[in-house]
Amino acid sequence: MNDTTCSARPPLLTATPTAEPIPANWMGIVSLALGVFGLVTAEFLPASLLTAMAADLNISVGAAGQAVTATAAVAALAALTIPLLTRNFDRRFVLLFLTLLLVVSNALAATANSFFVLIFARVLLGIALGGFWSMAAALAMRMVPDNLFARAMSIVLTGVSVATVCAAPLGAYIGGLWGWRSAFIAASCLSLVTLVTQLFVIPAMPPKDNPSLRILAQLLTRTQVRVVLLAVVLMISGHFAGFTYIRPLLEEVAQLSVSAISAVLLGFGIGGFFGNFAGAFIAERSERNAIIFGGALIIAITITLLFAGSLASVTAVSIALWGFAFGAFPIGFQTWIVRAAPDQVEAAGGLIVAAFQVAIASGAIGGGILVDYFGALGGPLLALITTSLGTFLVLSFGPRTKRPA
Repeated sequence: MNDTTCSARPPLLTATPTAEPIPANWMGIVSLALGVFGLVTAEFLPASLLTAMAADLNISVGAAGQAVTATAAVAALAALTIPLLTRNFDRRFVLLFLTLLLVVSNALAATANSFFVLIFARVLLGIALGGFWSMAAALAMRMVPDNLFARAMSIVLTGVSVATVCAAPLGAYIGGLWGWRSAFIAASCLSLVTLVTQLFVIPAMPPKDNPSLRILAQLLTRTQVRVVLLAVVLMISGHFAGFTYIRPLLEEVAQLSVSAISAVLLGFGIGGFFGNFAGAFIAERSERNAIIFGGALIIAITITLLFAGSLASVTAVSIALWGFAFGAFPIGFQTWIVRAAPDQVEAAGGLIVAAFQVAIASGAIGGGILVDYFGALGGPLLALITTSLGTFLVLSFGPRTKRPA
């Protein structure tokens, strides 16, 4: 979701000019990118390990999928509340605390001996995830001069693109070799490296902003803000209804081997990586068209999977195209929310983060119910329904202003 923020916001997200530009702290920026990579990787690891986790913990696949739901639900709340609860603390201390939560979460997940321990671990991850995303842009703004902010954010959000490409296939590969717990152990080690790096390169940053609930409430009175948030919930929940339960689909319907599943998930990640650029190209002219493009493609893909998902080659190509289609969503929605609230960009950004997490949680819940009752094609079925509704909403009420190339 977030690797497109910088391209949508350069003219708007700029720090207040100062008399003497601060020196760029590029190592600090890189440490934020490491944090982003670690968080996104940890959030979506269960998608590539779901069946193994369910079997080991003696729970259903749908129940195991709630590991994603718990993270997303808590992250949605944390994105709105962490800035309020920590506004009097040095931002360096808050960042280090959130990264420590990431380390502890992965370690707990790796050693979980019950469903409840796993969910507790994922709740801790949700706090870290939501809190980090609510602070990322503001931290980057304080570590580089104004004219380098866009470049700094592009580096930070590279962590999302790399995690999108690597997390699922690496998780599946490592889990296939040494068990699903080994994937979380690897994620914990990576998070520990990130924590040590941040400890040395992140400077002291006394609190500056004074966020309030009043500003958030005011934003929700704007029609376009409400429409974009509803569109996010519908379309992103549809995506994650399918993505969270992609492993059962590949195993039970397409009947792929572990190595083939890793390859397909890599294709999904690569598709998403290039989809980001395609979405940015379209969104520069019309964010509405970028979202409709992604939605229409996912609708076609889910119909294909429902009727021809048992064909391995068709499924493999469809999953890669699904990743490509989803890549258009973040830039489209980010551009839309910024233009709907240009005077409150950071507060609007918090709302969009919360909406994404609510969508992830609701998609995982709904997909889990359908998968448990109707089999592995339940995820694509729900994705078809909610994505169709969201695409119709954007087609009817989305912004129609077109900008020249």
